[in-house]
Amino acid sequence: MKYDYKITSLILSLFFIAQFIGLFIIAHYLTQALPYNIQKPEFEPATSYIPITIMILVATGIAIILIRFKASKLWKLWFFIGISFALLISFSVFIPQVFALILALIIASIKVFKPNYIVHNLGEVFMYGGLAALFVPILSLTSIFILLIIISVYDMIAVWKTKHMIKLAKYQSKMRVFAGLLIPYSKDKTAILGGGDIGFPLFFAGTVLKYSSFLNAFIVVIFTTIALGILLYYAKKNKFYPAMPFLSLGCLAGYLVTLLI
Repeated sequence: MKYDYKITSLILSLFFIAQFIGLFIIAHYLTQALPYNIQKPEFEPATSYIPITIMILVATGIAIILIRFKASKLWKLWFFIGISFALLISFSVFIPQVFALILALIIASIKVFKPNYIVHNLGEVFMYGGLAALFVPILSLTSIFILLIIISVYDMIAVWKTKHMIKLAKYQSKMRVFAGLLIPYSKDKTAILGGGDIGFPLFFAGTVLKYSSFLNAFIVVIFTTIALGILLYYAKKNKFYPAMPFLSLGCLAGYLVTLLI
């Protein structure tokens, strides 16, 4: 088991909460405009996996360059802008836009410049719903399936072959400016779950929500949470694993169950 039961339960709980809140945010923006007239990307749903994949590769390339040149200030600025943007979209579902912007800036500032594990993970729980609200409208079920396959293969290569994803994770953890969950469990060790491992299953569940129902999307969330639990249970300590292949299988299993109901 990668972590003890307490840490594993906390990771699973935060993952599940992020998925559930994310579905609520997605459902809101499927019928409502984004705050401050933010425009959603305009891609064809059938082929949207292509530009999204390109965006992921470009973002990863930029991250590697920033790490290579130890550009910590640029890294933090990049994160601050991205976090503020995503949180603004998410918070605007629950509170007026002006207060949502203020709260987003406050949490982003703490996450980036005054790291605090509680505030960090609180922000992570809400962030991915904002990102999903941007991309789910341009995804079809076929394109999200293809995207999950691409991301799963990429994740395996990045962790087991090139290992650059491990370097990214360690660098982010060291700076405590990390895209994903961060949970300290000893003096010098921190349990992590990458942001993509939260975001992409939510993209899938959100797409199911768009084409089906909240219940079916929730079933998908249950299965992805189970898949993550299985990975954490069988994973060995002090080893890195690509989570997306397991989460993608969870997405598929959940979707197949919805077809049988």
